Amino acid sequence: MPIKKHNFGAGPCILPDTVLTRAADAVKGWGTTGLSLLEISHRSTEFEFVVKETEKLVRELLAVPDTYSVLFLQGGASLQFAMVPMNFLGKMKKAAYLDAGYFGQKAIKEAGISGDVVVVASSKEKAYSYIPKDYAIPQDAAYFHITSNNTIEGTELFHFPKSPVPLICDMSSDIFSRVIDITAFDLVYAGAQKNMGPAGMTLVIAKNSFLDSVKNKVNAILDYRVYRENGSMYNTPPVFAIYTAMLNLQWLKSKGGVKVIQTENLAKAQLLYDEIDSNPLFYGLAERQDRSLMNVTFRMHAPAAEAGFIEFAAKQGMVGIRGYRTVGGFRASLYNALPYDSVKALVDCMKAYARILHVDLIPAY
Repeated sequence: MPIKKHNFGAGPCILPDTVLTRAADAVKGWGTTGLSLLEISHRSTEFEFVVKETEKLVRELLAVPDTYSVLFLQGGASLQFAMVPMNFLGKMKKAAYLDAGYFGQKAIKEAGISGDVVVVASSKEKAYSYIPKDYAIPQDAAYFHITSNNTIEGTELFHFPKSPVPLICDMSSDIFSRVIDITAFDLVYAGAQKNMGPAGMTLVIAKNSFLDSVKNKVNAILDYRVYRENGSMYNTPPVFAIYTAMLNLQWLKSKGGVKVIQTENLAKAQLLYDEIDSNPLFYGLAERQDRSLMNVTFRMHAPAAEAGFIEFAAKQGMVGIRGYRTVGGFRASLYNALPYDSVKALVDCMKAYARILHVDLIPAY
């Protein structure tokens, strides 16, 4: 009998079994169309319903008011790194950025092509092990950009700044994982492949007045207003990704929504961090107050033993726990669809490996 797999991969995300089943069925034959979901016209009445239903679910689960647009784009967060400054940063302006991780750095680099960038603070000197907190946001900046969760380094921003200028946030790896006040932001973007659905779709939630303030001349394919005016269908949208995201958001709603999943995510993270802190083999990489609930990064005190643990864990069904190549060690991503039992299985694996190495375990503190 095959070993049960526990998917801790950082992305694409783990999806609920019910979502995978329904998505697979739709590929073979969708509804009453007599066609595969992959074959239908994105202009069909059936798919127009999917787009509207997915938007409705986003608005309901995140309490998005009518003064904001919900858009479905492509290109992932990487395209947003360029698209944000193309729209909102003019050559005579500057943008402010918080540098708290690898993807924040990428966003800063892309913005520098469109205009001047001011980095208000950085945690690079400590390998991005914490979120900078004491900084001043320039009041003459076109906008202030932050990243809510750093997938690679394992840190998360739990208190959002009150910005004197428009606030933009990359929420790719923690959107829908916790309750947020969307009205605190002027624009939020997120690659779908963490908590929302499969790769291929990017969610953008933007205040309409902010979109209307754009003065730059932008190519249509890169202009947020064009997507707003065309209901996210200026060109052929990622049909399968949007449909699967709809299924996943329906699953989240059926569980009780974001408030309920946040409680579950807290419990999963606490279980794993307690083991990291109590097991003498391991230690966490992120500072305690900034530890991510989505991406737990840790290493072993004896680096030479890490390869052995990866091999041992793989035999127990652990998938995707190897740390990012520039960080090393381990990373366990605890996205919404990952069950508590999978985290417990990883913890049991860590305890078992300690016993194999004849290390005395101490109680969690």
